[in-house]
Amino acid sequence: MCPADMLQDPQTHCLLPTGQTLLIRDALQEDMAAIQAIYAEQVLTGLASFEETAPDISEITRRFQALIENNMPYLVAILNKTVVGFAYAGPFRTRSAFRYTVEDSIYLDVDYRDKGIGSHLLSTLMARCTALGFRQMVAVISGGRNQGSLALHKKLGFFEAGVLPAVGYKHAQWVDNVIMQAPLGEGQNSAPLP
Repeated sequence: MCPADMLQDPQTHCLLPTGQTLLIRDALQEDMAAIQAIYAEQVLTGLASFEETAPDISEITRRFQALIENNMPYLVAILNKTVVGFAYAGPFRTRSAFRYTVEDSIYLDVDYRDKGIGSHLLSTLMARCTALGFRQMVAVISGGRNQGSLALHKKLGFFEAGVLPAVGYKHAQWVDNVIMQAPLGEGQNSAPLP
């Protein structure tokens, strides 16, 4: 896996099973077009997002800036100088008691799935969130039709915390939400730092 602490080095190089080197780094303003394209494909053809209209670059940029302004990690995966995926963590809920819990989002370009990129990207995001003092990470994944994301999260230590059946309706079908959760650092075994 990649080095765990990206606070000291915001760029991490990971070796893929293919022998290629994957670069994971903080997202930048110039990555927004690639991020928008990856996300739009999933919005328009997939079930990983419950949005039905793909946001434009200005909206993607607004969301990115809101997370960065709140010191939330937002990462990109780069292979052959091309952004092939992105992941970020945001607040799980806005009420103050939830301040040590984050929700992750991860999206990969359709041509780069099942190549080990997601594991490196999500594990690096988890390490970053742990270093920032967060204690729990939650993933809300569209039900049985998103087996890749379910398997990825399980591989990285997430457990199924619950299912919300048929809470979304997209592409003429009802879609479940599977809620997965993973402890970060000491999790609930000690009080968090102030």
